[in-house]
Order: sequence, then C-alpha cells, then structure tokens
Amino acid sequence: MAGGRVVKGIKFQGLRDVGDPVDLGAAYSDRGADELVFLDVKATLEERDTLVGLVRRVAEQLSIPFTVGGGIRTIADADALLRAGADKVSINSAALARPRLITELAEKLGSQAVVVAIDAEGGRVKTRAGTTETSLDAVEWAKEAEERGAGEILLTSIDADGTREGYDMVVTRAVAAAVSVPVIASGGAGDASHIAEALEVAQAALLASILHEDPERLTSLREELRQMGVKIRDAA
Repeated sequence: MAGGRVVKGIKFQGLRDVGDPVDLGAAYSDRGADELVFLDVKATLEERDTLVGLVRRVAEQLSIPFTVGGGIRTIADADALLRAGADKVSINSAALARPRLITELAEKLGSQAVVVAIDAEGGRVKTRAGTTETSLDAVEWAKEAEERGAGEILLTSIDADGTREGYDMVVTRAVAAAVSVPVIASGGAGDASHIAEALEVAQAALLASILHEDPERLTSLREELRQMGVKIRDAA
C-alpha cells in the first residue's frame, strides 16, 4: 500500500495504483487466500505510522489471518495494529536499525505474531523500501532474526519483484535451509509452476501482480496447483 491504495511496481520501482485495499482484501478472502499481507511501503520513507484506521476497515472484511507492516518502530505501534484487527505485524527497516526490537515484540506479543520482512537484492539485504543498501547477507540476517524471536520470515527478492518470471529460488532455498521458522517466498510469481516450485522449499508463496488486476485468477490458480499435486487447504 501507498497513500492508502494498493500499488505494484517492478523491482520496487514505477509503483502504480491497482485498487482499493478494502475491496481487494475482501475479494482475496472470499476467493480462498490463506492469508493476506499488507505492507505500507511509504510509511518508513515518509516517517509516519501505518494507517491504523485503514487496517481496521480491511480487517472487518476478512475471515483469514492478516499481516500488516510498514512504519512499525515500537511495541505501541505493533499493539495498535493488532488491536485494529491484524493478526501479525511485519517489521523490516526498524529491525535492521535496532535488532533488539524483534525480541521486544516477540516477548510482548509472542513470536507467532512477529514477521521479519527481508528485501534482498543479489543476496544482500536492502532497507527503507529497497532504497538503501546494507552490508548484511540475507541468509545471515534471517538466521539472526529467528534467533531474536521472529516467528516467520517474509523474503522478497527485489531482483524478481513484479517480473512474473519466477521466484529467486537461489536465495529462497538458502534462507529456507538456514532457518526453522516458516519462510514466505515473495517476488516474481507468474504462474502456477512458479508457485509450486517455491512451495517445494518455502512454507508459503506470496502473490501480488498476477492477482491484483484479476482477483478471480486466485480460484483457478488453486485448482492448477491441486492438479500439479501441490497440497493446499480447501477454500473456506
């Protein structure tokens, strides 16, 4: 999300408006998504909090778990989002700036509610919505995040983001092998085969571009995955 709207770009660039978060959230919930992830990609850059009111409106339309990230710097920030209806919070730049935040949130909220998002380019971690380089290796940072209390890792490949050419399986496989917590593969999904490949090593596959303009496709993708032998739950 940016400016209260759902946006999508390619490799974190050229963001374009693709819809209303409340409408899209409800559509995905109704069509069998297992979980939704809303990331306010401008919150950190604009040095503001995540839009709590919008989170509340989205949560009212959902019957599935809901993760929210962007602009979370303190326990109070995270608690406000959970009270608004989120099931989990995702932290990224703030965790890189102060890794102790992961532990503080895990101790207060429980590890199951703490997702550490990692944006990687060429296997290296980037921060502030992919605009700033760090010296961290994505695998090593994922391991540290788990040790500090993260319950899940949301791994987004900037190289693959929005390309629809498949997930970055090199970094996804490396991170998944290095940690024992669930890994969500993100960035690059273009068809069912890409999702199936990601699910061979990761516990979840995040979809964005291929669905935002055609939410109905989620139903057909689920059926394609079943036909490929991928075990997925029945849609509610």
